[in-house]
Amino acid sequence: MIIRKIGLIGRTYRHVERYAEILGVLIKYGFDDLIHKVKIEQYLDFGRRVFGKGDEKLKSLSTPERIRMAFQELGPSFIKLGQLLSTRADILPPDVIEELVKLRDEVPPFPFEEVERILRMELKGKPAEFFQHIDPMPVAAASIAQVHRGSLLDGEDVAVKIQRPGIRRIIEVDMEILFHLATLVEKHVSGWDIQRPTKVVEEFGRAMGKELDFFLEAANMERFAAEFLDDPTVCVPKVYREATTERVLTMEYVKGIKSSSIQQLKAEGYDLRLIADRGADLLMKQVFVHGFFHADPHPGNLVILPDNVICFLDLGNMGRLDREGRENIVDLVMGIVKRDPPALADALLRMTSWEEEPDRPSLERDASEFMDRHSFRPLKELNVGKMLDQFFGLAVRHRLRVHPDFLLFVKALSTIESLGRELDPDFDVMRKAAPFVEQIHKERFYPRRIIEDMVGSSSEMMHLMRSLPKDIQALFRQARRGRLKLEFEHLGLEPLLRTLERFSSRLSFAVILGSLVIGSSLIIHSGIPPRWHDIPIIGLAGYLVAAIMGFWLLISILRRGRM
Repeated sequence: MIIRKIGLIGRTYRHVERYAEILGVLIKYGFDDLIHKVKIEQYLDFGRRVFGKGDEKLKSLSTPERIRMAFQELGPSFIKLGQLLSTRADILPPDVIEELVKLRDEVPPFPFEEVERILRMELKGKPAEFFQHIDPMPVAAASIAQVHRGSLLDGEDVAVKIQRPGIRRIIEVDMEILFHLATLVEKHVSGWDIQRPTKVVEEFGRAMGKELDFFLEAANMERFAAEFLDDPTVCVPKVYREATTERVLTMEYVKGIKSSSIQQLKAEGYDLRLIADRGADLLMKQVFVHGFFHADPHPGNLVILPDNVICFLDLGNMGRLDREGRENIVDLVMGIVKRDPPALADALLRMTSWEEEPDRPSLERDASEFMDRHSFRPLKELNVGKMLDQFFGLAVRHRLRVHPDFLLFVKALSTIESLGRELDPDFDVMRKAAPFVEQIHKERFYPRRIIEDMVGSSSEMMHLMRSLPKDIQALFRQARRGRLKLEFEHLGLEPLLRTLERFSSRLSFAVILGSLVIGSSLIIHSGIPPRWHDIPIIGLAGYLVAAIMGFWLLISILRRGRM
């Protein structure tokens, strides 16, 4: 989804109703100090008139709880944003992440009349031309879409996923507002310029664009199914393309038991230990073999079928790791296993980006302390997902930004590990990962791989050598024409510039105020008509304007808290 970076007028008036609603909810939950920091006092006053100064009972809750409740109240865009942020251990502290994980994407269903209208519009025909029957009662309803059970004309049972009416427009408006707020946070709140909130919002916009495109979800399902075509332990619902569009997804209806329904699985004779092992094995294959993995394998998206077969649902959000990304994860694991701080620091640097290169000795020291904290604990007490979450948390301390797909991998691993331990208390995800890690590590030293790498490097070098003379010629041409430009970015000057701007504005205001007083005094002294009680009216009006401006300047200074 492309986020339009609309101008100031558009941001303040075009979406003013939604903007005011968002600010009002933030004030309600006690975040008016944040609104003040990002310099939108014009909205703050409006929000307070509508919502007051916030609910004192709500303010007594912890900050993470208030963040979660505010996101929940603000609707689908913010719920989805909260779910994305719950994977960002490099940005948020653990207590906030723990609360955001609790966000639930459950809303009342929209009427069946709307379902029929959307089907007619999307399928370019009556629903009866495609479906024998569609159950008016949905089997699931979320903020983006709801699912109805039905049957095709040939009697095949299907699940029909229909996008909510108007949801794309709602999300687009929220994206524009979020981007504006992120820009203000990045500019005015100290420390957040490193984590680049605007980049997070752009990443979120891309993720939402994928979730709103059911064609893409259908393609993900078909690719996933093709990759596990010969694996009898996994199931992916079949997609019916003839009844699928960007807003409607028709797929095979799969009836099974949720992977979190432990008692029901036990009662029906399923092998819980086998299910846990298969779930971990499937995740490792997705990541280390195919580089294409389910980014949110929570219990609602994993259904267990007879013979302990695992069925994956909701493939709208998928993670992708190329060969280099997979090898970086292997290097990270090998660094932890071998207790090698320099190798661990190298792996982290390859998985992150930064504005300024971090202090290497300090990073290695923190990596060493991290290993001391985790390396000697019993395996039963070791939560690998949370451990990696904490490791990526080191990035914040060293002003590093972790690439999103690595965080998606950690989230998927943590979810599978948590579910595995519910099914089998002795579950050990590291034991399942070990063969895959070893295989990728060995592949680096295969003669064929070494030759491929050498050929690839040679090809890149030849391309560089061929293009270098042309690049140098272009550089000199630009210099001869006087078009060669060097750009410098001054960092850390924003507070000084804001202070100077405020000072110059007040000085100009004071000069105008003084001029008014002096000019009005001269007019009154000269007795220029018209007069009121022998006093020139123009002079009185000047004094009145000067008085108003003086009070305005005084109030502005007092509100800032400094004279």
